[in-house]
Amino acid sequence: MSQRRNPAARLQAPVFAALADPIRLQLLDRLSSGDPISISALAQGSPVTRQAVTKHLRVLEDAGLARSTRQGRCTLFTFTPGPIVGLRDFLDQVARHWDERLGRLKALVEAPDGGT
Repeated sequence: MSQRRNPAARLQAPVFAALADPIRLQLLDRLSSGDPISISALAQGSPVTRQAVTKHLRVLEDAGLARSTRQGRCTLFTFTPGPIVGLRDFLDQVARHWDERLGRLKALVEAPDGGT
């Protein structure tokens, strides 16, 4: 399934890239609680600086996984599940393709004439 044949792969690449970092995964886990969370609260207990947390949050936001809103001087972040649903659909499609291919291989191997 090349990117030329499946443009969905190209669309999912930024989401996969955003999820590839352990810090961003931790941030996303905290954001998935459902409540808006400030950068300061997200940086608390993190092994990285507040500035680094902010950069990671921007990557999540650029991938559509988080949304920021201003509340006075504070920026609050929330989780947006849409890209995760898209990833799940994409991975389900990949799994179906592999199941079909493995099914054809199994039929070929188990054929009485050995597939010849």
